[in-house]
Amino acid sequence: MSSMQIDDDASAARDLISRIVTPGTAITNDPAYMRGHGTFGESGTIYSSVAGAVERINKLVSVRPLKQRYSGEIGDIVVGRITEVGSKRWRVDINSRQDGVLLLSSINLPGGIQRRKLESDELQMRTFFAEGDLVFAEVQSFFADGGLSLHTRSIQYGKLRNGQLVTVFPQLVPRSRSHFHTLPCGVDIVVGVNGYIWVSKHVPAAKVEANAELIYSDKNEHISDSERETIARIANCIHLLNRLYVKITDTSIIFAYEASLSHAVKDLLTKE
Repeated sequence: MSSMQIDDDASAARDLISRIVTPGTAITNDPAYMRGHGTFGESGTIYSSVAGAVERINKLVSVRPLKQRYSGEIGDIVVGRITEVGSKRWRVDINSRQDGVLLLSSINLPGGIQRRKLESDELQMRTFFAEGDLVFAEVQSFFADGGLSLHTRSIQYGKLRNGQLVTVFPQLVPRSRSHFHTLPCGVDIVVGVNGYIWVSKHVPAAKVEANAELIYSDKNEHISDSERETIARIANCIHLLNRLYVKITDTSIIFAYEASLSHAVKDLLTKE
């Protein structure tokens, strides 16, 4: 079996697809390199133990799996679905090994009021978030068992409406300064680091700030046929990027959208 040597200069510029390996593939036999996650050593050679992309940090070689659950970090922006309403907390599916937790003390009250949460607030928790609701939140901290604690203490976070959810591989979503984007086609996207992406009708920020109660509203606004078609086209473009294993950013989504304009929305996901 031939060894895939790592070249210091070419490796960084090489395309991700050209560095994909399968279990048992020899990566390098250079003794200067150390083996990391996703690799094992035998007879002085480093082999891949999973199917994934080879990554190198200085002299540490590892293989990042093509498919894996989201592993959170503090400050990550995530999109999740409420799965359970409990005592002073919601459990949130965030595509991770275990559900995230959103505490009652970690949300904004309607109108942005800052005060201690009362028993009356606990009694009306389902008026804030109910089972099945989609929420846009930030990772605040870790619990002792490794679970993630979320918060929505910002006007930009809260319940998601007026759109549809797209699920992609979490490793295709790079961490960036902003994960909320308004595209030139008039569609808003929330790109969750956990692989959940929300595509929705554009709603001006000034409108939300003027009526803070919209954060917990269950009613969608009127969405015209043309807006629905644009949302569906963007969603299908994201599905295509995910299928082709391309990094998903606002830039790649815009390029895919512009390239798709010559095709009907329903034809974008056909194999041809």
